[in-house]
Amino acid sequence: MATSFQIREITELSEMVAQFPLIQYLNPHMEPARYEALLRQMLPLHYRMVCVFDHTTCLGLSGFWIGTKLYSGPYLEVDNFVIGEQHRSKGIGKLLLDWLTQEATRQHCETMMLDAYVVNNAAHKFYLREGFVIKGFHFLKKLG
Repeated sequence: MATSFQIREITELSEMVAQFPLIQYLNPHMEPARYEALLRQMLPLHYRMVCVFDHTTCLGLSGFWIGTKLYSGPYLEVDNFVIGEQHRSKGIGKLLLDWLTQEATRQHCETMMLDAYVVNNAAHKFYLREGFVIKGFHFLKKLG
């Protein structure tokens, strides 16, 4: 892996908003204004984001939350984990997941969890290789 890769947490709304092109890989129909509006709702609820940079270019990112659930105890939830298409299979995902695992340990989490879209077979393979197990189904019901 190139030594120019740097991983760091970003905390400013404006810097998170600037990462919209990567977020759009996972949410192709999302508009930039909606992304910013959702971030404004999520940040007060302790949403955080970490990115892998090559100088000033963000190659991959993940949002995450720290919480507690009865079935898992304290956990770190990986959210919106995405690597730019041209940067995949270069160890960036592993670098990002290792940082998240270290953060989970620092935060005294007992587990890590995530959702992966059903059709994203490459992600399933990656997460299984990294020690995640499929525990259940995530159900979603749209309201309104």
